[in-house]
Amino acid sequence: MGFARTCSVALVGVEGVVVEVQADLEPGVAAFTLVGLPDKSLTESRDRVRAAVVNSGGEWPQKKLTVGLSPASVPKGGSGFDLAVACAVLGAAERIDPRVLADVVMIGELGLDGRVRPVRGVLPAVLAAADAGYEQVVVPECTAAEAALVPGVSVLGVRSLRQLIAVLTDEPVPDESPDDSGRPDPLMAGLNLPGAAFGSGIAGFGAAAHDQRHDFADVVGQVSARTAMEVAAAGGHHVFLQGPPGAGKTMLAERMPTIMPRLSRAESLEVTAVHSVAGILPPGKPLVDVPPFCAPHHSATMQSLVGGGKGIARPGAVSLAHRGVLFIDEAPEFGSHALDALRQPLESGYVVIARSAGVVRLPSQFLMLLAANPCPCGRFSVVGDHCDCSPNSIRRYQSRLSGPLLDRVDLRVEVEPVTRSELTADGARGESTQVVADRVRAARERAVTRLTDTPWRTNSEVPGHELRSRWQAVPGAMAEAEHSLERGVLTARGLDRVLRVAWTVADLTGHDRPDAGDVALALQLRTGVPRGVPMVVGVRP
Repeated sequence: MGFARTCSVALVGVEGVVVEVQADLEPGVAAFTLVGLPDKSLTESRDRVRAAVVNSGGEWPQKKLTVGLSPASVPKGGSGFDLAVACAVLGAAERIDPRVLADVVMIGELGLDGRVRPVRGVLPAVLAAADAGYEQVVVPECTAAEAALVPGVSVLGVRSLRQLIAVLTDEPVPDESPDDSGRPDPLMAGLNLPGAAFGSGIAGFGAAAHDQRHDFADVVGQVSARTAMEVAAAGGHHVFLQGPPGAGKTMLAERMPTIMPRLSRAESLEVTAVHSVAGILPPGKPLVDVPPFCAPHHSATMQSLVGGGKGIARPGAVSLAHRGVLFIDEAPEFGSHALDALRQPLESGYVVIARSAGVVRLPSQFLMLLAANPCPCGRFSVVGDHCDCSPNSIRRYQSRLSGPLLDRVDLRVEVEPVTRSELTADGARGESTQVVADRVRAARERAVTRLTDTPWRTNSEVPGHELRSRWQAVPGAMAEAEHSLERGVLTARGLDRVLRVAWTVADLTGHDRPDAGDVALALQLRTGVPRGVPMVVGVRP
């Protein structure tokens, strides 16, 4: 009787569970049994592994073969177990020393010819292996750079099963040169899902030095909206932009990632793990270090926004926008159930999806930008234009955005149409992305210094009771906001959000604590009602 074991990783959402792959050979009729709650794609690995072993020069054991995946209670799917199953079988057949396999984690799909093909989710799988104490990982060669992002793990990238067998048996490693015919490497076909990025509107715009196509200087006028975007980027606040078509709402939204600071190392690993599972990592760039930008179409379903699908839930747009921007353009055209599903991730920073196959928790800490027209035709309340919509249709259109959802939005701005004089005036260009990004970065640094030794890094994350007890505004500065609460203009949540925005304004203006002017600007950005303060930051005394 022969027995061998090695390890692989099963992904549950964006988290990994180390799975022990055991192979047992017994005398009897030749058969191959795979147990341990596998799905259809994993069950098919029996044929892939057999063909890969034979075509790699190995001998398939003609005995009763049982491969077990432990723990058996965890659902397992995908083709990433192929490499571990093949090596466990070869170990049980004594082609490979079983002792060499015991402490190695193997991730990869096998082609029928023995080539090792990449799979999605390599980074979270290696992170799970490192957390479990494993130090040696074998992955497909084209994902070795992604796996090497995890510190403290020795990564071996292999191109074929023949190479791995030679390494494990101390034999000469055969040269598996890539296809030099000028065609794309066929091994890369499994790394990215075709159309996944386009289907969710995902993009990474990077910082100003790396994205010359999206400059804030291109936005003409819109002083109030530009100020709101700067405050939002500095404090991580959600924004609602309402205005007629062509006023510049989409231009402003597309430029938001360019003024946001680059991701830290820990944040980059979080974002890369989500994108790796979703199959949208850009080719040749294993680490996402800039805030992502996700703009789903208004026909998106609730599952595509928050995550879902058959079996174990897949990341949705809120997770693909983690640590970045989620742009909901034409927000009233989205389904009401889809929009209201955003309420929980907006508040908690993660989304929990329960399915029959298990419960998945996906990260979803994003900055949301809502954009909407004032009415179905878009001309309501615009001076000089005629709106053809009836009062009832306008009311129905505006009521598609529920009160509880809008209550979670910190900043609400009316985007006015750009006039001819603003477009044609000399020097009409505003501040560049670099200038705004520098102010945002300085404000973020002030907030991080203040929030040292706390689990929060931006003002939008700080709970209201902490702001009221530990980081209070100047005495009397919140009087007008508290009066708005008494009159029903603000809810208790809204009052906390005004205080958060006021702290962000204070960080941008260099104040130690929010004063009455900072709170007035925060109230103006929250309610849209003028408070007699200029809609600019960084220049007030």
